[in-house]
Amino acid sequence: MPYTLVVFDWDGTLMDSTHSIVAAIQAACRDLELPVPSASQASWVIGLSLESALRRAVPGLTNAMLPRFLERYRVHYLLRDPELKLFEGVAEMLAELAARDVRMAVATGKSRVGLTRALAASGLTEAFQATRCADETFSKPNPTMLHEIMEELDVAADRVVMIGDTSHDLQMAANARVHGVGVAYGAHTREELEAHTPQAVVESVAALREWLLQRTG
Repeated sequence: MPYTLVVFDWDGTLMDSTHSIVAAIQAACRDLELPVPSASQASWVIGLSLESALRRAVPGLTNAMLPRFLERYRVHYLLRDPELKLFEGVAEMLAELAARDVRMAVATGKSRVGLTRALAASGLTEAFQATRCADETFSKPNPTMLHEIMEELDVAADRVVMIGDTSHDLQMAANARVHGVGVAYGAHTREELEAHTPQAVVESVAALREWLLQRTG
């Protein structure tokens, strides 16, 4: 049966923001004179809730330091916010799916404030029928985000596909017993994505569009 609901991750899947997140984590570490994680270490945590991500990327971060670190991270990220754009072809892909009456949702490690700002800036506020953020429910790879979206939209698991650029997205899909598709142009490598046996791993938005248009409707 075709998929009737496509759930997208945001950062690194729809929005070209991986570099900005990594740079903000690294800059905040420098501000607090903490060891600076490599780009690969910082990018691995993308998709998790911000607090969970920072604790993994910056093992030396203490509870006492966390509020100051979060403040500095947000400052550095917001400085780059105006530069963030959707990946080329994303808006057109979403419009084509909507024209086929495919329902769409977002499950993201972003905060609600951050996602609301990103949706408004990209003109996609009305594009999704449901959204879930990491500060509203359990963080990935816990399946609760997907369970809540499926319950809200009354869609069975076998009609849902989760699209994401990290192993956290694909593990969440597996935990929720829905299909997953990895995009290899974001934070995690093809090898990391394939380790979670998704339905496919695609290299571009154009390839993702083609894959979805053949399997939705």
